[in-house]
Amino acid sequence: MKHLKRKGLAVIMAGLMTASLAACAGNTGADKNTEATQASIATTDESAAANTSSATTSTVKKLSEADITINDTIENSTGGEHAITADGESASYSNTKVVKTGDSEQNDEADFYGDNAAIFASNGATLDLSDMVVKTDGKHANAVFSYGEGTTVNIKDSYIETSGNCSGGLMTTGGGTMNATNLTINTSGNSSAAIRSDRGGGTVNVDGGSYTTSGTGSPVIYSTADITVSNAEMTSTASQGVVVEGKNSVTLNNVTLNADNNTKNSDKSEWYQAVMIYQSMSGDAAQGTSSFTMNGGTLTNANGDVFFVNNTATDITLSNATIVNNDNNGVFLRAAAAGWGSDGSNGGQVNLNATNQEINGDMIVDDISVLNLYLKENSSFSGSVNSSGEAGKVYVDLSGGSKWTLTADSYITSLTCDTDSINLNGHKLYVNGVEYKEGTASSGTAIEFTVSSGGHEGGGTPPDKPGDHDGGTPPAKPE
Repeated sequence: MKHLKRKGLAVIMAGLMTASLAACAGNTGADKNTEATQASIATTDESAAANTSSATTSTVKKLSEADITINDTIENSTGGEHAITADGESASYSNTKVVKTGDSEQNDEADFYGDNAAIFASNGATLDLSDMVVKTDGKHANAVFSYGEGTTVNIKDSYIETSGNCSGGLMTTGGGTMNATNLTINTSGNSSAAIRSDRGGGTVNVDGGSYTTSGTGSPVIYSTADITVSNAEMTSTASQGVVVEGKNSVTLNNVTLNADNNTKNSDKSEWYQAVMIYQSMSGDAAQGTSSFTMNGGTLTNANGDVFFVNNTATDITLSNATIVNNDNNGVFLRAAAAGWGSDGSNGGQVNLNATNQEINGDMIVDDISVLNLYLKENSSFSGSVNSSGEAGKVYVDLSGGSKWTLTADSYITSLTCDTDSINLNGHKLYVNGVEYKEGTASSGTAIEFTVSSGGHEGGGTPPDKPGDHDGGTPPAKPE
């Protein structure tokens, strides 16, 4: 094993003790398919969903700094430097406290390439971390950073706290891999997601633990990568719970997510939401169809809409999840134009697949947006679609005993259903301008997305972008 590169006198002194640290394995899974196989996937009734979400809450252990035995402390206070660096090597740390102070003024280098991160791995390194305390207090001071293809960070049973702006808990870019098990992460700065990625993305697998954010523009997850979280508790107290940008994904398996998006750092959207899926066109995320998947667990939204899709195409897949919107003025799904992309072509294009799923709440699809709603295997939908009148194109497909109960007049483009699939509940349903007669079967056709790659030309700073760089071509990687 090569010696780790360290900067700063305190770090050099601490390096003399590295050889005595116990090695740790820490790899929680090779890929997200393995994670998904092990997760709690759809069961057969609504009570199972409630039991699943209760199990998540009761089994999550929130760590504190006092819970971890510390045998070594490594500190760095120089802006742009790291406390621990693994450069193209294999290294292990355990029972270590890492303290990072100092700011980075190199925004792109920090967000893309790990400048000023407390713990940084790159160039194909494998870094195993166990029973760690990691605390940062500085601008662009991410806690644990994995950069580049072939680089893997495995971290478990650790406590992470960041307090500066643009300082995430876990950060993955450039195709790196991050595997995390049973962490507690608290971030309080603005633009500081607990689980965060940026340009070049990568793969992130998280199993267990508690993840909380309190800053503006700080969702629990900001994804420009493929991120899977299982058996965890996630809470945002000011921002969205989850943001997916561009051709990337988030999968939640048996997760409890509480989102309270109540602050903005942009005027590009008038709505608040728990889950935002969009394309900023900043260059940080490839264009294409994104995905959000939720298997079991609970999503509770305090303010605004549950889902908002803008300037991209996406597949939303829900299976046996309990989803509650505590804002009576919010909707379940809004696909609509906002301040990103080119006017007239920046709506949302959504395939919403629900399996054994209960959906309560209205759906709004504006005149440049598209929704294909598939209700399968005894799913139920209580709500309206475009109750104010015809707007975007909407296809509804009910199969396997699924039911739609209208709560207001609704306007859609195409419909597939059996004779007993729809309960008008005293309201009217119009299909391509023709009033639907309750008790009749229908056979329709899904709406094709007009832009298969998703996203359109345009730009602007997103409301919840992790960092404050301008996008565009990234600078050369710092040596």
